[in-house]
Amino acid sequence: MTERPKLVLASGSPRRLALLQQIGIDPDHLLPADIDEAPHRGESPRALANRLARTKAEVARRGADRLPDGERGLVLAADTVVAVGRRILPKAETYDQADACLQLLSGRAHRVYTGICVSAPTGVYRQRLVETRVRFKRLSRHEIKAYLASGEWRGKAGGYAIQGLAGVFVAKIVGSYANVVGLPLYETSNLLSGLGYPVTATWNDPAALAG
Repeated sequence: MTERPKLVLASGSPRRLALLQQIGIDPDHLLPADIDEAPHRGESPRALANRLARTKAEVARRGADRLPDGERGLVLAADTVVAVGRRILPKAETYDQADACLQLLSGRAHRVYTGICVSAPTGVYRQRLVETRVRFKRLSRHEIKAYLASGEWRGKAGGYAIQGLAGVFVAKIVGSYANVVGLPLYETSNLLSGLGYPVTATWNDPAALAG
Protein backbone atom coordinates (compact mmCIF):
# COMPACT_ATOMS: atom_id res chain seq x y z
CA MET A 1 0.00 0.00 0.00
CA THR A 2 1.38 3.39 -1.00
CA GLU A 3 2.04 5.70 1.93
CA ARG A 4 -0.11 8.82 2.06
CA PRO A 5 1.92 11.89 1.12
CA LYS A 6 2.48 14.46 3.85
CA LEU A 7 0.38 17.61 3.62
CA VAL A 8 1.58 21.06 4.67
CA LEU A 9 -0.99 23.82 5.06
CA ALA A 10 0.59 27.20 4.38
CA SER A 11 -1.83 29.03 6.67
CA GLY A 12 -2.43 29.75 10.31
CA SER A 13 -6.14 30.35 9.70
CA PRO A 14 -8.32 28.27 12.05
CA ARG A 15 -11.11 28.58 9.48
CA ARG A 16 -9.10 26.91 6.70
CA LEU A 17 -7.95 24.19 9.06
CA ALA A 18 -11.54 23.54 10.19
CA LEU A 19 -12.75 23.33 6.60
CA LEU A 20 -10.11 20.73 5.75
CA GLN A 21 -10.95 18.75 8.86
CA GLN A 22 -14.61 18.89 7.85
CA ILE A 23 -13.78 16.70 4.85
CA GLY A 24 -11.50 14.38 6.81
CA ILE A 25 -8.15 16.01 6.04
CA ASP A 26 -5.79 16.81 8.90
CA PRO A 27 -2.59 18.49 7.67
CA ASP A 28 0.68 17.07 8.97
CA HIS A 29 2.21 20.53 9.39
CA LEU A 30 1.04 24.13 9.56
CA LEU A 31 3.50 26.56 7.99
CA PRO A 32 1.93 30.03 7.77
CA ALA A 33 3.62 32.02 5.03
CA ASP A 34 4.42 35.53 6.19
CA ILE A 35 4.34 37.65 3.03
CA ASP A 36 3.46 41.19 2.00
CA GLU A 37 -0.20 41.00 0.95
CA ALA A 38 -0.50 44.56 -0.36
CA PRO A 39 -1.88 44.70 -3.91
CA HIS A 40 0.32 45.98 -6.69
CA ARG A 41 -0.65 49.20 -8.39
CA GLY A 42 -3.54 48.50 -10.78
CA GLU A 43 -3.72 44.82 -9.78
CA SER A 44 -7.16 43.26 -10.12
CA PRO A 45 -8.76 41.30 -7.24
CA ARG A 46 -8.51 38.07 -9.26
CA ALA A 47 -4.84 38.59 -10.03
CA LEU A 48 -4.10 39.45 -6.41
CA ALA A 49 -5.74 36.28 -5.05
CA ASN A 50 -3.83 34.15 -7.55
CA ARG A 51 -0.49 35.86 -6.92
CA LEU A 52 -0.72 35.67 -3.13
CA ALA A 53 -1.72 32.00 -3.18
CA ARG A 54 1.24 31.15 -5.42
CA THR A 55 3.67 33.22 -3.35
CA LYS A 56 2.48 31.60 -0.13
CA ALA A 57 2.91 28.17 -1.70
CA GLU A 58 6.45 29.00 -2.80
CA VAL A 59 7.44 30.32 0.64
CA ALA A 60 5.91 27.31 2.43
CA ARG A 61 7.51 24.93 -0.08
CA ARG A 62 10.94 26.12 0.99
CA GLY A 63 9.96 25.59 4.63
CA ALA A 64 8.48 22.16 3.94
CA ASP A 65 11.65 21.01 2.22
CA ARG A 66 13.49 21.49 5.53
CA LEU A 67 11.05 19.27 7.46
CA PRO A 68 11.52 15.52 7.98
CA ASP A 69 9.80 13.93 4.96
CA GLY A 70 8.38 17.34 4.09
CA GLU A 71 10.27 17.42 0.81
CA ARG A 72 8.12 14.48 -0.34
CA GLY A 73 4.85 16.11 0.62
CA LEU A 74 2.29 18.48 -0.85
CA VAL A 75 1.92 22.12 0.12
CA LEU A 76 -1.51 23.76 0.10
CA ALA A 77 -1.82 27.55 0.10
CA ALA A 78 -4.77 29.90 -0.34
CA ASP A 79 -5.64 33.56 -0.18
CA THR A 80 -9.07 35.18 -0.07
CA VAL A 81 -9.84 38.63 -1.47
CA VAL A 82 -13.09 40.58 -1.08
CA ALA A 83 -13.86 43.19 -3.70
CA VAL A 84 -16.53 45.61 -4.86
CA GLY A 85 -15.89 45.95 -8.56
CA ARG A 86 -12.13 46.38 -8.86
CA ARG A 87 -11.88 47.90 -5.38
CA ILE A 88 -10.06 45.51 -3.05
CA LEU A 89 -11.23 45.63 0.55
CA PRO A 90 -8.62 45.24 3.30
CA LYS A 91 -8.30 42.53 5.89
CA ALA A 92 -9.65 44.81 8.58
CA GLU A 93 -7.29 45.44 11.48
CA THR A 94 -8.84 48.60 12.92
CA TYR A 95 -12.34 49.65 13.93
CA ASP A 96 -12.38 52.37 11.27
CA GLN A 97 -11.32 49.95 8.53
CA ALA A 98 -14.08 47.50 9.44
CA ASP A 99 -16.63 50.31 9.70
CA ALA A 100 -15.74 51.55 6.22
CA CYS A 101 -15.99 48.02 4.78
CA LEU A 102 -19.43 47.38 6.25
CA GLN A 103 -20.76 50.74 5.07
CA LEU A 104 -19.52 49.99 1.56
CA LEU A 105 -20.99 46.45 1.55
CA SER A 106 -24.35 47.52 2.97
CA GLY A 107 -27.19 46.92 0.51
CA ARG A 108 -24.99 45.89 -2.39
CA ALA A 109 -23.30 42.92 -4.02
CA HIS A 110 -19.64 42.08 -3.77
CA ARG A 111 -17.38 39.25 -4.89
CA VAL A 112 -15.15 36.95 -2.92
CA TYR A 113 -12.17 35.39 -4.70
CA THR A 114 -10.00 32.62 -3.31
CA GLY A 115 -6.84 31.60 -5.06
CA ILE A 116 -5.69 28.05 -4.26
CA CYS A 117 -2.24 26.71 -5.05
CA VAL A 118 -0.89 23.22 -4.42
CA SER A 119 2.82 22.49 -4.75
CA ALA A 120 4.06 18.98 -5.42
CA PRO A 121 7.58 17.76 -4.51
CA THR A 122 8.30 17.36 -8.24
CA GLY A 123 8.23 21.14 -8.60
CA VAL A 124 4.75 21.21 -10.12
CA TYR A 125 2.40 24.02 -9.02
CA ARG A 126 -1.30 23.79 -9.76
CA GLN A 127 -3.75 26.62 -9.18
CA ARG A 128 -7.46 27.43 -9.21
CA LEU A 129 -9.37 30.64 -8.67
CA VAL A 130 -12.89 30.47 -7.23
CA GLU A 131 -15.40 33.33 -7.27
CA THR A 132 -18.54 33.71 -5.15
CA ARG A 133 -21.04 36.55 -5.37
CA VAL A 134 -22.52 37.79 -2.11
CA ARG A 135 -25.22 40.39 -1.52
CA PHE A 136 -25.67 42.10 1.85
CA LYS A 137 -28.96 43.48 3.07
CA ARG A 138 -29.03 47.19 3.85
CA LEU A 139 -27.41 47.55 7.25
CA SER A 140 -28.65 49.98 9.86
CA ARG A 141 -26.16 52.02 11.84
CA HIS A 142 -27.20 50.03 14.92
CA GLU A 143 -26.36 46.71 13.18
CA ILE A 144 -22.97 47.98 12.06
CA LYS A 145 -22.09 49.27 15.52
CA ALA A 146 -23.23 46.02 17.16
CA TYR A 147 -21.11 43.98 14.77
CA LEU A 148 -18.09 46.19 15.28
CA ALA A 149 -18.48 45.83 19.04
CA SER A 150 -18.30 42.03 18.68
CA GLY A 151 -14.72 42.22 17.40
CA GLU A 152 -15.45 39.35 15.01
CA TRP A 153 -14.31 41.44 12.05
CA ARG A 154 -10.69 41.65 13.12
CA GLY A 155 -8.32 40.25 10.51
CA LYS A 156 -11.17 39.28 8.17
CA ALA A 157 -11.14 40.16 4.48
CA GLY A 158 -13.85 42.75 3.90
CA GLY A 159 -14.33 43.17 7.64
CA TYR A 160 -16.73 40.29 8.21
CA ALA A 161 -16.95 36.53 8.81
CA ILE A 162 -19.85 34.86 7.01
CA GLN A 163 -19.66 31.81 9.28
CA GLY A 164 -20.27 33.98 12.34
CA LEU A 165 -22.60 36.77 13.34
CA ALA A 166 -22.38 38.42 9.91
CA GLY A 167 -24.29 35.49 8.44
CA VAL A 168 -27.47 37.45 9.19
CA PHE A 169 -26.32 40.20 6.81
CA VAL A 170 -26.25 37.91 3.76
CA ALA A 171 -29.35 38.27 1.60
CA LYS A 172 -28.05 36.16 -1.30
CA ILE A 173 -25.05 34.05 -2.20
CA VAL A 174 -24.19 32.61 -5.61
CA GLY A 175 -21.38 30.08 -5.58
CA SER A 176 -19.36 28.31 -2.91
CA TYR A 177 -20.12 29.16 0.72
CA ALA A 178 -16.84 27.52 1.81
CA ASN A 179 -15.03 29.88 -0.55
CA VAL A 180 -16.35 32.87 1.41
CA VAL A 181 -15.21 31.25 4.66
CA GLY A 182 -11.75 30.92 3.14
CA LEU A 183 -11.24 27.63 1.29
CA PRO A 184 -13.50 26.24 -1.48
CA LEU A 185 -13.65 22.54 -0.73
CA TYR A 186 -14.66 21.17 -4.13
CA GLU A 187 -11.75 22.76 -5.98
CA THR A 188 -9.29 22.11 -3.15
CA SER A 189 -10.11 18.40 -2.98
CA ASN A 190 -9.81 18.12 -6.77
CA LEU A 191 -6.36 19.71 -6.75
CA LEU A 192 -5.16 17.45 -3.95
CA SER A 193 -6.61 14.31 -5.54
CA GLY A 194 -5.03 15.20 -8.87
CA LEU A 195 -1.62 15.26 -7.20
CA GLY A 196 -2.07 11.93 -5.46
CA TYR A 197 -3.51 12.88 -2.08
CA PRO A 198 -6.19 10.36 -0.93
CA VAL A 199 -8.90 12.80 0.15
CA THR A 200 -11.39 10.08 1.14
CA ALA A 201 -8.89 7.82 2.93
CA THR A 202 -10.26 8.48 6.42
CA TRP A 203 -13.96 8.53 5.57
CA ASN A 204 -14.53 4.97 6.80
CA ASP A 205 -12.53 5.54 9.97
CA PRO A 206 -14.77 7.07 12.68
CA ALA A 207 -11.81 7.52 15.02
CA ALA A 208 -9.90 9.57 12.44
CA LEU A 209 -12.93 11.72 11.63
CA ALA A 210 -13.49 12.35 15.33
CA GLY A 211 -9.97 13.76 15.52
